Amino acid sequence: MVEVVAALIRDESHEKFLICQRPAHKSCGLLWEFVGGKVEPGETKEAALIRECREELAVTLSVGEVFTEVVHEYPDITVHLTLFHAAIAEGVPQLLEHNAIRWIAPSEIPQYPFCPADEEILEKIAQKFG
Repeated sequence: MVEVVAALIRDESHEKFLICQRPAHKSCGLLWEFVGGKVEPGETKEAALIRECREELAVTLSVGEVFTEVVHEYPDITVHLTLFHAAIAEGVPQLLEHNAIRWIAPSEIPQYPFCPADEEILEKIAQKFG
């Protein structure tokens, strides 16, 4: 099982949250996701999330509590995804790796095709913040 972390980054008013569109050439290409990535050996989940967000968006995160955890089986890999509440402490999101970035409201979730592992998370976000 692969440990993966992601960030639930909400805007100042907390009405919208940040999503990123995966590059076309990667698995789940052009689907939407929360920013994050794999936890490297010897790395804490929080440190992995900070590193991934620096690499992918050129921002420094302040990582908060865990929002939810999901285990999802893809045909070729099983992931344990931990989604953290997070805030941008420094920087403005840049398109370093993703195809696009959007701030969306929970009501806009159905307009975006997400990675399968995110479906359960999106239901929780819609229930809690929708």
